[in-house]
Amino acid sequence: MYQEEKTFTLKFSLEASFPDDYEGEDDQQAWVREWEALIKPELLKQVFETLRRQPGWTSHVRNRGASPADEIEVVLARDFSQLRPFSLP
Repeated sequence: MYQEEKTFTLKFSLEASFPDDYEGEDDQQAWVREWEALIKPELLKQVFETLRRQPGWTSHVRNRGASPADEIEVVLARDFSQLRPFSLP
C-alpha cells in the first residue's frame, strides 16, 4: 500500500521564573506536576474530542520510544484504500 505523510508540530515549552533568592528545587517542580496532572490531560482530551468530530478521519497516539512526559505524537489518518460503496443520489 502506498502511504504519504505530512508532519505538523505544535510544541509547548514550559518555563517558570523565580526570585533571585530562590534556592532551586524548593517547590520540587510543582509547576511541572501541575502541567502533567491538570493542563496536559485536559489539552489532550480537547484535541481528541475535536479530531473525533472530523468525518473520514481516525486519530490515535503513536509512541516512537520517547517518554510521554516529553512527547506525545498524535496520528490523524485518512484511508483512501477502501472502495466506497456505489450509491445513487
